[in-house]
Amino acid sequence: MALVTLGMAATLSIAAAQPPQQKLQSEVRVDAIFARTAGVEAAYGFTVPAGIYMRSGLVAGIGAGLHGVEGRTDFISRFSFDPFRQSRWAPYAGAGLSGRYRSKRDGGSRAYVLVFLGVEGPLPLGERSGWVPALEVGLGGGARVGVILRRGVNARR
Repeated sequence: MALVTLGMAATLSIAAAQPPQQKLQSEVRVDAIFARTAGVEAAYGFTVPAGIYMRSGLVAGIGAGLHGVEGRTDFISRFSFDPFRQSRWAPYAGAGLSGRYRSKRDGGSRAYVLVFLGVEGPLPLGERSGWVPALEVGLGGGARVGVILRRGVNARR
């Protein structure tokens, strides 16, 4: 009985020493989308873990197109090549579905397959949390270029 109690106490102290994991990762971003007509959108998104290397989530944006207001929603999954922040900058790749909502003169509302590549930067020096920069390029309803600030996840990407 004493060994069981000692083992449970050791397990609890090890668990208490681990930093808490942040499940929800939010991001703010600005994207330029180049198709027959171009647009610029500001967006907010969030992702949740879908495995060690994968995060899945939703991004919603609104902005200006050639003929007025446009918006989009993206359902994405992102694969990180460095999920434990072993390097300062790390590449990632992803795919998903995108819905673009535009005026009929800009091509109307449509759904697209989305693919993208990106690189995510480091947490502020010496910090366990904070906002991290990321740059992204992709295809989905046109060519896309995005500048992102993502909430850093403790010891993870």
